[in-house]
Amino acid sequence: MSTNSQPTLADILPVPDTVDPVTNPNKKVSSPSLADKPTASHALATAEHEEKGAAQQSHEAEVVDLGWRAAKQEVPEPLVEKMPNDELWVLIRRFNKQMYHVKEYPYAVPGNLDLQIADEEEFSPDKLRSNVERLYMTVIVGILGLVKHIVRLRSWRETRRTALFCTAYYIAWIFDLLTPAFLTLLVTLILYPPARQICFPPVPIALVDTNSGGIQKPKAGVLGSHDSATGAPENHKGEAVEQEASNFVNSMAAVALSSATGKHPQNDPPPDDKTSVQDSVPDPTTVAISAANARGKVSGADPSAKHDKTKVPMETAMWTKMRPAMHGIADVSDTWERFANALSPTPPFPRDTARLRFAALLVPLLGVSLVVTSYMFVKGTTFGFGFAFFGDPIIQRGLVWLNRTYPNWQKVLELRNTVLKGVPTNAQLTITLLRIGEANKSPLPPPPRSTEAPPEEPTEVDEEQLQAMGASPGDIQQAIERDPNVPHETGGTDIQQSKDTGHGKKGSKLLGFFKGTTKASVETALGADKVRASAGSQAAKNRLGAIPNPRDNPLSGPVDFKCRYKGKKGWTYISTKATIPCVSFTVDHTVEKIGTRDRDDLHPVWSVPIADIKELKKVGGFGWKAKLVVGWALEREVADGLEIIDREGQTWALTAMPLREELFNRLVAIGGQKWEAW
Repeated sequence: MSTNSQPTLADILPVPDTVDPVTNPNKKVSSPSLADKPTASHALATAEHEEKGAAQQSHEAEVVDLGWRAAKQEVPEPLVEKMPNDELWVLIRRFNKQMYHVKEYPYAVPGNLDLQIADEEEFSPDKLRSNVERLYMTVIVGILGLVKHIVRLRSWRETRRTALFCTAYYIAWIFDLLTPAFLTLLVTLILYPPARQICFPPVPIALVDTNSGGIQKPKAGVLGSHDSATGAPENHKGEAVEQEASNFVNSMAAVALSSATGKHPQNDPPPDDKTSVQDSVPDPTTVAISAANARGKVSGADPSAKHDKTKVPMETAMWTKMRPAMHGIADVSDTWERFANALSPTPPFPRDTARLRFAALLVPLLGVSLVVTSYMFVKGTTFGFGFAFFGDPIIQRGLVWLNRTYPNWQKVLELRNTVLKGVPTNAQLTITLLRIGEANKSPLPPPPRSTEAPPEEPTEVDEEQLQAMGASPGDIQQAIERDPNVPHETGGTDIQQSKDTGHGKKGSKLLGFFKGTTKASVETALGADKVRASAGSQAAKNRLGAIPNPRDNPLSGPVDFKCRYKGKKGWTYISTKATIPCVSFTVDHTVEKIGTRDRDDLHPVWSVPIADIKELKKVGGFGWKAKLVVGWALEREVADGLEIIDREGQTWALTAMPLREELFNRLVAIGGQKWEAW
């Protein structure tokens, strides 16, 4: 892919940049620094750009702090050319949730972009959750927006727009030009972005009624955001849809758990007839999934593996299929993001290359559609279907020959290697933006943190466009203003009863008692960890400081980061001024006051050259069960850790790191490694 503004013919043609995955799959190429430009991402990060943001300015300092500890308003804008800081922080925030573990990938990368998802990506339920959330934020919200555009067109509320579409449709129908007309519209939307807003004027998703095509009161009761399904308020751009995604997964889990535990509120006694037992026990759906076994017991069944011979094989089959299912979800989200970034590219990626490639594929189809009759199309389609159904022996022999003659040929023909070559996913876009900061020694500051609830004031809307949908100024005002009752409205009393969760007065006291005893047990265990760590227990040392004191200031960076190594308090710092850029750890307490920059008196405990890092892995401060207990009983944040692994296989485990995500982002972007996501 060319990094200049004028795409070449090779950029536009949907052919792979390299066929090394087929002809030379074991060829390894390692690059020690960004300047070596091993991929298009590295090349774009180090290229000279006409317009520059604050993170792209030239300077002589080792590192420029662009506002790592500053309030949002004090951070220079834009940090990167033609990109609002809010949009940049949305990408970084979602990148932090998506990336868990990366390994160096020394081979040719598909589409000339690294950070592809590994075929043998590790599975975990938390990663599955992250992928489902990502699917919601990209695909589901996108499809919802498309559905609401269609409903608006069909409603005839925007009379002029619908009449134009209707007239064009029937003229094309009369002259048998429906397919050419559709392809012409598609090419226009691809090559001329302003046509998208003309043909499909944007309106906040939450304001459009899916049934009538008119405006409605958002499900959140107020219009606080434009790109979320509920219209919920947000402190920072993108937070509302991220919280929706999290609640989407939580709600799916709650429904599944309620089904597994046999929740059927219609069979419960009336409120005034409830027994003391009903009021005394907590709601099983909010306690644990083990209540599913209780359902079997009270029905007279024995759900144990001894009596239910399907239990073990079914559970094994389900968990075994989770990894390919998770990988499939990630592939769908990746493809959706690539198409979105191809149609609306973000600098520094080329503006026109992918759009011209799409048009180059569609224009020949447009020409063919003018001469191919509907009869020819139907005959060709049915012949293809018949061959696919009955031609399996021929197809299988052909695949065997291809696999033997051209191993890995499928890799070369993947969309990311052909039609979507050089087009990034959001993660690949983010790492390119992070590399821009590192290439200019101006690391991008982390997304701002907010502890306050978002304001419940309505956001601004385009009233002219809403009036075109047939809404009066009074209707618009009523729709966007806050109504606290709307979020609680359901489709009926049966839905409300199934949705409600309550522990009962005595049940709440029982849970409160358990919470108090659990809190005391956790605090005792934390105290015991200090004793065990003093006695030399490495596991106990790794847990020290994992629950930071709320009075401590967690802010650090962009050069030095608070953490622990083998239980000892210290700082991890990145040095780029030295002959060999490296990441080091020191226990020198003066770092907190005067930092690590331009200091020759520091004596690191260990030091690893940036170019020698081959793997980065995020690790938890506690195990997942302990995290749940700490979050429930202590209501405190857990500071997680990071493992750094070099080419020799040696591991440095950093723990109790409040800014773990920020150090990970700096290390993954600062060198010349080509990464693969695990």
